[in-house]
Amino acid sequence: MSLAIASALASASVTAPNSPSTTALQPPVQQQAQPTNTPTDTVTLTEAQQVYNLYNQGQTVPQISTSLSLPVSMVNNYLGITQGGG
Repeated sequence: MSLAIASALASASVTAPNSPSTTALQPPVQQQAQPTNTPTDTVTLTEAQQVYNLYNQGQTVPQISTSLSLPVSMVNNYLGITQGGG
């Protein structure tokens, strides 16, 4: 002999009031991970450091001067290049 007991409270907790019964059959919605707004690491190089980097990459003094909008004399000064005078 078996006895079935139903509770109004148990049936109410299964289905929310005024909700269609099909929502219980839908798979749960997975939330996508939100990108974090972590700051990226950046470094600001001085003019002298930029000159050194470009020179070490094989650029000539006039190329460095043009790309950094610096006079040739300043690029030479950063690199320690002296002009031989008379």
